[in-house]
Amino acid sequence: MATAQSIAGVKVEFLEFPAVVTPPGSTKSYFLGGAGARGITIDGEFVKFTGIGVYLEEKAVSSLAAKWNGKSAAQLLDSLDFYRDIIQGPFEKLIRGSKIRTLDGPEYVRKVSENCVAHMKSVGTYSDAEEKAIQEFRQAFKDQHFPPGSTVFYKQSPTGTLGLYFSKDATIPEHEHTVIDNKALSEAVLETMIGEIPVSPALKQSLATRFCEFLKDDNLCIAN
Repeated sequence: MATAQSIAGVKVEFLEFPAVVTPPGSTKSYFLGGAGARGITIDGEFVKFTGIGVYLEEKAVSSLAAKWNGKSAAQLLDSLDFYRDIIQGPFEKLIRGSKIRTLDGPEYVRKVSENCVAHMKSVGTYSDAEEKAIQEFRQAFKDQHFPPGSTVFYKQSPTGTLGLYFSKDATIPEHEHTVIDNKALSEAVLETMIGEIPVSPALKQSLATRFCEFLKDDNLCIAN
């Protein structure tokens, strides 16, 4: 049986992503599926702006195992369906995006929302409801400012709600800043990170490498 003690954390630059997190006031823990940097190439140099970690409910492993157990890390990395099964899977996800460099909230959300809209339009899920959800999403970041080490948490439920939390460090706040009830947007947020056109190829690699091992023993237990 794989346990919390046997799962390793990940370090992205100066950011530490622990193997297991438990939000305050909650009895539910989430394990680290993978973590990696998001950045852009400037004058030929890859500049890292954010470290992203994807945490999941422990039942994610058994949910994915039937289809993906026995696949190598390279096979998982090459399969868009594997990442779509994570994105659309019937289990909760908690995504942590911690800043490596200073970012302004409106600047950050503009790019994230543009990527989400582009994806939703490409798969035919963008309608008036999604346009309204995008407006709520942008509004939530309007007065935010993210110095290095500060964090945005995205909590995704299988029913489609997207909870946003803002933290000055890596501490998970007890209450959401905003909750948006739109499944297409919630899935698009993670899709743009690890889907067909990912902002963090390193995160995709990390997920493939770690899940290759997790799936060998689908009896994962992270209970405290």
